[in-house]
Amino acid sequence: MGNELYFEDFHLGQKFQSHGSVKVTAADIKEFGEKYDPQPFHLDETAGENSFFGGLAASGWLTAAIVMRMRVETIRVAGGMIGAGVEEIRWTKPVRPGDSLHTDTEVVGVRQSNKRPNFGVVTIQTLTLNQREEIVMRSRVNFLAPLRSAKK
Repeated sequence: MGNELYFEDFHLGQKFQSHGSVKVTAADIKEFGEKYDPQPFHLDETAGENSFFGGLAASGWLTAAIVMRMRVETIRVAGGMIGAGVEEIRWTKPVRPGDSLHTDTEVVGVRQSNKRPNFGVVTIQTLTLNQREEIVMRSRVNFLAPLRSAKK
């Protein structure tokens, strides 16, 4: 693919916005909750209303999974986005049924990998926002990007 990015294509301050948004439904929240995070406020509206969240709320891990998909679709790293660690993840507001999520990402670090000479490490800060432009999640992650010179 001609639009794939290599380490040399990344620079400090570079910004990426997700292509469109992802609408989260009550069914998405409950299905993920049942499978991976079976807490009452992720499974049932009444339990959610009587909880800290005051309503059905998505698991933070569902939000993180949605954001991962948006990152991969937005930042097309040659060979795929290989995770190299999460420095921070903060859930700042609950995600509710009907919320539409989108992301704003900024490159905040670029460096050669000490262990893998054919790769560089890119650090990004991602803000996940709902349709009201409220930040629902903030994360800072590292990924490996191949050097163009290492291309086969």
